[in-house]
Amino acid sequence: MRIFKRGNTYWYEFEHRGRRYRKSTGLRNRRAALDYAAAERTALIKGEVGIVEKKKVRGFKSAMTDFLKWSEHEHKAHPGTFLRYRYSSIPLLAHFKDVALDKITPDEVEQYKRIRSAQVSPRTHRKVKPATVNRELACLRAMFNHLTKADVWLKNPIRKTAVKPLSEDNEQIRVVDYGEQEQYLAVASPMLRDVATLMLETGMRPEEVFRIHRENVDLAQGFLVNPYGKTKAARRRVPLTTAASSVLAARMSVDGTWLFPCDTDAVRPVPNMHSAHQRAIRESKVVPFRLYDLRHTWATRAAMSGIDLVTLAAMLGHSRIQMVLRYAHPTHQHQTRAMLRLEQLVAEQRIARKEVHTKTPTVDSGGYVN
Repeated sequence: MRIFKRGNTYWYEFEHRGRRYRKSTGLRNRRAALDYAAAERTALIKGEVGIVEKKKVRGFKSAMTDFLKWSEHEHKAHPGTFLRYRYSSIPLLAHFKDVALDKITPDEVEQYKRIRSAQVSPRTHRKVKPATVNRELACLRAMFNHLTKADVWLKNPIRKTAVKPLSEDNEQIRVVDYGEQEQYLAVASPMLRDVATLMLETGMRPEEVFRIHRENVDLAQGFLVNPYGKTKAARRRVPLTTAASSVLAARMSVDGTWLFPCDTDAVRPVPNMHSAHQRAIRESKVVPFRLYDLRHTWATRAAMSGIDLVTLAAMLGHSRIQMVLRYAHPTHQHQTRAMLRLEQLVAEQRIARKEVHTKTPTVDSGGYVN
């Protein structure tokens, strides 16, 4: 058996029963690498004669803690991903506690789905939505996938072939009308009013508005740059309306890197506005809607104004036109007006054709038919 250095780490190489084994130890210390290689060779020989040392299986709490630490570093460029995992880990930890990972079977995950779906959210006081449960299942799947990559030989109990996600009703999208908009903005806090106005004027996502950086705004040219997002389409240049420019101009008149800074830590942007939004909903007495629905509202109004789907997809930051169809929902009044316009066009065409066919021919002085 020999040890050799490749890069900054030591590798081992040995032959056993005519087969060569070569692998990185991942260690920089030669003595430690020798011990590691010897242990690997011993384990190989024991395995051949049926002596298998059972590895100690980690507990769920420890594994989730390490996964979240990894995610925080891995998704530094996309903090929203880490936050979703962190929030999803809370009910998962409450259910699985510190049970050994090999005890979590597909049946155990199915039981979690049933129990979680019947629970009531302490924030909304309503049953937990299927979309929420699916996000938690995605977190659980990502954790097991991470462990598998780290050479922990466990079978992922939540692989897609073993556990199916809950059915989600993604077509229920709330569009806020102009009256509700006025009532809501009238009682909203100053920061929430500015966030909502920008969403209604540009169609940006809430987190995109929260993270508007001073250096990414160009009021002279009438646009801002959103450098965030998982796709190239999401990282886009956003044109500004007069109302949006006014909001940004007022925000930029105050010192600070972020235009929407966190109250408790001005060096980072505000993480969310759940409390302010819920308070505005209660005080305005409008039919409840999500802050994200203001983006749907902008998309619907844009589609009804005649913006084509390709342009609308680019403005929303979508890479596929199909995604736009979820956001553009013409109202019944708009559909009625469209039908009336079509009816008028058909009638005009019929009249024009009738005039052509019933026109009486005339003969000029030269004997030619006109």
